[in-house]
Formats: sequence, structure tokens, C-alpha cells
Amino acid sequence: MPRSLATAFTKFLLLAISSFALLVGSSARAGETPAPDAVAIALRTLAKNDPDKGPAAISALAATGSERARLALEALDAGKLKFDPEGQAFIVDDEKVTDALTGAPVAAPAKLDAPLGNNALRRALRPALAQLRLKSDDRDVRLAAATDLAKGASEELLDAMQSALDGEKDHQVAKLLRLSVAQLELDSKDKDRRLRAFATLKEDGDISHKGLLEPMLTQDSSGAYREPDAEIRAAAKSAIVAIDRRVSLINVVANLFYGISLGSVLLLAALGLAITFGLMKVINMAHGEMLMIGAYTTFVVQNFFNSSLPKLADYYLVAAVPAAFIVSGLVGLALERGVVRHLYGRPLETLLATWGISLLLIQSVRMIFGAQNVAVSNPSWLSGGWELMPTVVLPYSRLWIIAFTLVVVGFVWFLLRRTRLGLYVRAVTQNREMAGSLGIPTDKIDMWTFALGSAVAGLGGVAISQLGNVGPELGQGYIVDSFMVVVLGGVGNIIGTISGAMGLGLINKFLEPVAGAVFGKIVVLVLIILFIQKRPQGLFALRGRAAEL
Repeated sequence: MPRSLATAFTKFLLLAISSFALLVGSSARAGETPAPDAVAIALRTLAKNDPDKGPAAISALAATGSERARLALEALDAGKLKFDPEGQAFIVDDEKVTDALTGAPVAAPAKLDAPLGNNALRRALRPALAQLRLKSDDRDVRLAAATDLAKGASEELLDAMQSALDGEKDHQVAKLLRLSVAQLELDSKDKDRRLRAFATLKEDGDISHKGLLEPMLTQDSSGAYREPDAEIRAAAKSAIVAIDRRVSLINVVANLFYGISLGSVLLLAALGLAITFGLMKVINMAHGEMLMIGAYTTFVVQNFFNSSLPKLADYYLVAAVPAAFIVSGLVGLALERGVVRHLYGRPLETLLATWGISLLLIQSVRMIFGAQNVAVSNPSWLSGGWELMPTVVLPYSRLWIIAFTLVVVGFVWFLLRRTRLGLYVRAVTQNREMAGSLGIPTDKIDMWTFALGSAVAGLGGVAISQLGNVGPELGQGYIVDSFMVVVLGGVGNIIGTISGAMGLGLINKFLEPVAGAVFGKIVVLVLIILFIQKRPQGLFALRGRAAEL
């Protein structure tokens, strides 16, 4: 046979053999039964209620790393996982029934039974759930699992946490896992692991971890340390010092923020009083009720949006701000025209008259809205907070109040410094007789200034409504503080009012942890009295002839 013919025959034979093998292989595969689903097998095993096989079935579900397995085990933990007589698993949530394998809604079977629970099943369930949650693709699920473990993890979860930590990309989740692992390794027999745990707590630990470290530095009656290893004791002490330093920093930052927040509220409450008290020397005891009117106006606007404009209910504050400004301003205008204008130059009589009006306004609100407090809810965009650092969350509502205060102060400054009304107000404040002789209508300036001060107090009421419930006596809690702010800062001085409000807010927040809320206020009052004795004109005194009046 020629060589070329032999070569061609060999190639043909090899091709035929290959084709036959492929044909046989494909036929064999076509006849095979698909591998059963691991989640389905484990659930069917669980449905048999075999106390010996139940923990193994749970471990098998955890080993799949499947989202369906996680949801099934969470339903089992919540008592919502049920089985029909054929062993098919369903998740029953109230009246909603879903297939545990597919997640599809189904009609409720006629008979559903819950798996029998026992201690072995419950012991296997927690580490399995932790393992599945920590491997979830959903970052929020992993964060919730890590947060739960940080509160107290058991030794059996250590491997699952360490495995999850090795592949975790999210910084916050990884930090919580490191802290959980460190807590478990504090009592390890491996010294290197213990030292690594102390280093982790030194870097990221908080006050809750301090209680785990302090016992290691204690001594018994014979003077022997509970922890015999000096290197371990030194590591524990170093971690405690670092935690104390971090906690002190956190407390300072938190007190600064809440002090500024309180100062912003006091500033909104006192700003209008500074304008009227500085201009007309009127002791307006009804000023706190202007705050209350602004807060109730916010409540009314909120209810209107909820009932008539539900799609825009989240933006009721946009309408509440001008509404409170106008309503409080009109009430202040009526108060000035009806009562105050007849009592200029008689401060004690204005004090008594405005105090009576404050009682009248409180009773009127009780008759209209009832004696019980009413709730003004935060819009969704003011719910929650921003975590500045561990354990320091800045509520969005208070951040908004600080920003709102800056806007209101800017508005008042512009009005007093860049408008004709502001020019007239400053002229009347400095020398009423001279301003009148130059043709400035001092009577109208008094009227509009009093209305402006009341309107600004109404804006303060809008801010205060976002911090708690609104009641008829809301303003009574701010009137004394408002006068303290005005007197401390300097009567009629906007910069002084800002400084006084912020100073009082910060001093109160730094004193409260040391002296308590009530005694802290007493200390602040005594300090202000002593300060006024030395400097009667306040932080910023008026200049010119007004200072001599």
C-alpha cells in the first residue's frame, strides 16, 4: 500500500474512532440524572425531624453559602419555616406563603408542620446563620451580622468569623469582625494570638472592651496578679490607656456638637428678644409663647400636608418656615399695637402685662389644641444621623437646626445692616430722641421691630418642634435662658447674643456630665451673676450715647 494511501487510511480510522467516542459520551450524558440540589436535600433532611440528622442538615445548608439557605435558616430561627407532608419547605410570614427553594409566592398547602426544635438544633443554628450572613453579597446583611457578633460571639463562631474576615472588603464590617475575633482570642493559650488581640483592641476598642482588660491588672490578697505574664499585662494596660484617650476625645467631640446644637436653639429663642429688648427696653415675658406659636404653626402645616398633600408630606417644613414667621409676626404686631405701645418707659408694667398675655396665650392654645402635647414628626430626610466617629452619631435634625440657625442669623444681620428698616432700627436703638427729631417714625419702627422679633422667635419654634413634642408650655422652658443669653451677650447686640448663646450651650453640655442637669444650670446661673457684677454691660457693650441711657 502506498505510503500516502496508508496515511489517509490512518487519519480516517482515527476520525471514526473519535466520532464514535463522542457519540457514546453524549448519549451517556443524556441519560444521566442531574445532581440533586444541596439546599433541597438539606431541607428535606430537616423535614424528617430526625434529632440526629437535624444539626448536620443545618451545617449542610451553611456549607452551600446560598442566599436561599440563609433565608430558610432565618425563617427557621424565627419559627416561620414549615414543611408539607411531602417534605417541601415553605416560609410562612403572616398570611404570605413562599416556596423556600424558589422564593416564589404560592398558595398555602392544606397542612404545614414546623420542624421539631431541640438544643442540638439551636446550637447548630447560630453559627450556621452567622456563616451565611457573613458571606452574603448584601453589605447591610454582613454589617448586621458583624454588629450582632461584636456584642458577644462564642468560640464556635471563631472559624466562621476568621474565614469571613479574610475575604471582607468593607472597612466597617472588617473592623467589627476583628474586634469580635480579638475578644475571643483574649483568653487563647497562644500568646502571640493574645498579643495580637490586645493590639486590635488598642487600635479600635471602645469603652465596652475596657471591662475585658481591667481584670487582667487586678491583684489578689497576696499581691499576685490575675495575669501572671508581665508582657500580657503591659499590652492590656497599653490598650486601656489608648481606649481611655479615645473615649475622652469622643466625649469632647460629642459635647462640642451638642453644645453647639443647644446654643443654636438658645440663639433662635433669644435673637428676637435681643432685638426688642435692645430697641425698646421692653421686658417681654410673652416672648416664649412666640416660640410656642411657631411650633404649633409647624404642627398645623404638617397636618395639612398629611391630609391634603400626602405626596409632598416630606417637604412640609418648606411651607412651615414662612408660615411660622408670618403667624408669629402678626401675633407680635397685635401685641405691640394693643398693649406694649401704651407701656413704653415703664419696664415693670410691661413685665406684668406681657406675663399676663403669656398665660392668656397658653390657655388659648390649650382650648384649641388640647392640654396634651402634640407630635411633630421629622421628615424622612431629617431622620437618622451621620456617624462622625464610633459612638458619636450626629442626628440630621440637629445638623439641620445648626444650618437653619446660620441662615436665620444671616437674614437678621442682612435686615439690620443692609436695609432701610435696619438703619432706622439702629438709629432708634442708639438715640431715640435724635432719630425722632430727624424725621424717623419711631412709633412705626417700634411696631415693625417688635413684629420682627416675634417672627424670628416663631422660626425658633419651627426648629424646636424637630427636637421633641410640642406643648402649650413649650415657651416657658426657654424664656429664662433667653434673657440670660441677652444679658450675658450685651443688650441689643447681635454678636453678643450669638456669643452668649453658644457659650451657654457649650458650658451646659460640658457641666452636665460632671454636675448633673439641674445643678449644672444652677452653676451657670451663679457664673452669669458673678460675671454681670464685674461687667454689667455684658460681653459686648453698646457704644455711643445708647450706652449712657
